[in-house]
Amino acid sequence: MNFPFLDDRLLPVWEKVRQGSRLSQEDGISIYNTQDLTGLGRIADYARKKRHGNKAFYVYNQHLNYTNVCKNRCKFCAYAKDDGDKGAYVWSMDEIEKRLMERIEEPVCELHIVGGLNETLTFEYFIDLIKTVKRVRPNAAVKAFTCVEIDYLSKLSGLSLEETVARLKEAGLDMMPGGGAEVLNSRIHDALFPKKIGHDRWLQIVKVVHKAGIKTNATMLYGHIETVEERVNHLISLREIQDDTGGFSAFIPLAFHSQNTELDDLPPTTAMDDLKNVAAARLMLDNFDHIKAYWVMIGESLAQVALNFGADDLDGTIIEERITHTAGAKSAKGLTRDEMENMIRSAGFEPVQRDSFYNPVAG
Repeated sequence: MNFPFLDDRLLPVWEKVRQGSRLSQEDGISIYNTQDLTGLGRIADYARKKRHGNKAFYVYNQHLNYTNVCKNRCKFCAYAKDDGDKGAYVWSMDEIEKRLMERIEEPVCELHIVGGLNETLTFEYFIDLIKTVKRVRPNAAVKAFTCVEIDYLSKLSGLSLEETVARLKEAGLDMMPGGGAEVLNSRIHDALFPKKIGHDRWLQIVKVVHKAGIKTNATMLYGHIETVEERVNHLISLREIQDDTGGFSAFIPLAFHSQNTELDDLPPTTAMDDLKNVAAARLMLDNFDHIKAYWVMIGESLAQVALNFGADDLDGTIIEERITHTAGAKSAKGLTRDEMENMIRSAGFEPVQRDSFYNPVAG
């Protein structure tokens, strides 16, 4: 099978992918710099279909953002508030239970739980949060807390990282999302989120979590001040961790939304860039099974197209996403199962409802 390419830089990329060879940093830079989007899509689609055929996955999930009070106040975040600000909140266990019960008749099988670093909360709050969710939804997976939150909880509890993760796992933590890494680069860290943990600490924590037998996702926030080289190096860092631990379940490229942030002068990401990031992830992360097209950030229509550019997963029904919509996302705040399946089928793929660990779930 030979594809015609408008950009000769894609020829060595295609040859390596066809032969099953690992791509280099130079290959990754070529992927981001090419204007031959059709040629790039063909390569990524080949790699995607070789692994997953015509299947496209989604999960019936619900988001719980337990507080928006956060001491870090990163420049790219529109969601965080200071304690006492108008609109600042923290949910009690009764409020969390209420929100779960509002959806109790729906077949939710994953609870995605993240929040700010709220200094008014104790470590026991987080243990109680997990236990409350498990009591109300005993058969749903609790996918909770980024590495940033784990670092904070370790300091809050006075426990080591290993002991902190063990306590959370004992309470019912099943999996972790992949946020908080943003771009694994010191320059970007110092400029945009200096109060948040750096890339070395993020990598350390994710290794501890994987060693404890807890799967995580991985992400990259793109479309702000990062360079192409910094994107590629981020992907290579994740690939190296995956070689070591095998603990990453999926990778999610996260398109930056600047509205209501300190970077609101930056334009939104383009469809070209969004699709390149999906394709780059599929091709550079050869040891990741799943690449998500996160429809919340890139919109439902482009997420369909992304299924032809390397993505095999559209995440899920979401049910009341808050963080990205605070930054100006125009996508729906949640979709029904029928809407998810129609989105996949109309793109020419076979929908597969899954659980958090990619086991098929009967509809």
